[in-house]
Amino acid sequence: MSALRWVTRIASTDSQDRSMFLEALFYLTWARFLILVPFHKYMHVLGQSMSETSLDTDHGKRESASRVSSAIRRAGRLTPLDTRCLVRAIAAMKMLKRRGIESTLYLGTAKDKDGRMIAHAWLRSGNLYVTGAKEMRGFTVVGKFARHINPAEHEGSQ
Repeated sequence: MSALRWVTRIASTDSQDRSMFLEALFYLTWARFLILVPFHKYMHVLGQSMSETSLDTDHGKRESASRVSSAIRRAGRLTPLDTRCLVRAIAAMKMLKRRGIESTLYLGTAKDKDGRMIAHAWLRSGNLYVTGAKEMRGFTVVGKFARHINPAEHEGSQ
């Protein structure tokens, strides 16, 4: 997509969607650089290891999580960076945390058709899969990180 078309597409959205889209671009870029360091050095950012958040969520938080999912998906398609599953899950987790919404990041492994080990990451908030839902089937969960929200930890508002 040409740069002019990209800018025109962003400018044509309403201000709330544009703001969330730009936030998604920022966190996708942040997460892309974060994963360049060894996993053990940033895993604390992901939340409580081998723990999960609740499957329950109220309507308002589900709606916000759905909007985050959409922004991550749109921004991920338009950025020139490699924003595969782990980058998208981490970026979405950070956006949800800013909105005071809990989430769980899952890491899974499987074997491809040639018998090689492959990995996937996906993010769940309540009963909504925010990222990676289509691809998660067939993967065995080998790690999970719960991002619980404490009122003192809440960074921002919607």
